[in-house]
Amino acid sequence: MSADQTLAFDPDCHIFTGCGFPAPGLHTFMYEPIFSAGGFDFTKPMLLAILGSIVVVGFFWAAFNKPKLIPGKMQMVGEAGYDFVRRGIVYEIIGKKDGEKYVPLMVSLFFFVWIMNLWSIIPLAQFPVTSLIAFPAALALIVYVLWISLTFKKHGFVGGWKNITGYDKSLGPILPLVVVLEFFSNLLIRPFTHAVRLFANMFAGHLLIVMFSLATWYLMNGLGFVYAGASFVMVIIMTAFELFIQAVQAYVFVLLACSYVQGALSEHH
Repeated sequence: MSADQTLAFDPDCHIFTGCGFPAPGLHTFMYEPIFSAGGFDFTKPMLLAILGSIVVVGFFWAAFNKPKLIPGKMQMVGEAGYDFVRRGIVYEIIGKKDGEKYVPLMVSLFFFVWIMNLWSIIPLAQFPVTSLIAFPAALALIVYVLWISLTFKKHGFVGGWKNITGYDKSLGPILPLVVVLEFFSNLLIRPFTHAVRLFANMFAGHLLIVMFSLATWYLMNGLGFVYAGASFVMVIIMTAFELFIQAVQAYVFVLLACSYVQGALSEHH
C-alpha cells in the first residue's frame, strides 16, 4: 500500500485538474506496520490502543496515587469521572449493593472506549481505534464472558440455561418459540450487536470527517475555492458532533454491559 493510499488521497488532485474526487474507502482504515518486534507487526491503531491504555492508567494513578482530603484539580476530575460511572450507570442499572464490585471494571471500560474514540480528533493521531471491529469485539467478548460466568455462578447449570433462554412455564404453547428466540438472541446476537454498535458509529463518523476533509482539499482550486469553504464548515460541524457521539458511545457500551450483568444477577430473566 502506497503512502497516498494510506492518506486516502493524492495531494495533487484538485477539481478542474482532470482527476475525479478521491472518495475515501476501506483503505482509509488500513495501515502498514510501523515496526515489528518479535515477529509481531505494530500498526498505528495498535500503538494508539497501547498509548490510550497508558493514558487512562496514568491519569487515574496520578489522580489517586496520593489522595487528599481536599482534592487537587486532577483528583477532583478523577473523582468526578469515577463517580459519574459509579452512580450514573452502575448503581442505576445493577444497584449499589450488587454493583459496587463491578465499578472498577465499568470505569475502565468507559474511559478506555472513550479515549479510543477521542483519538479521531486528536492531531497526529486522527483515527478512532474502535472503528476497527477487532477492538470493540474484544471488549464485547470480555463483557460476554463475564455475563455467562455470572449467570451460571448465580443460578447454577440448569438455572443458568433457564435464565439465558427465558424459560417460563407460564408462557404455555409459545414457550418453545420463546426459548429458541432467546437462546439465539442472548448467545449470538447480543455480543454481536454490542460490538457492532460501537464499531459502526465510529466507522461512519470517521468516514464522514475524512470525506469532508478530502472534499475541502479537492475543491481548493479555481472557482471550487468557494465550495471548499462550505465543506470546511462541515468538517467543523462533523468534528463537534463526533465529540458528542464519542462520549455517548462509551456511555452506551458500559450501560449495556451493566444491563447484561444485572440480567445475570437477577432472579428473573
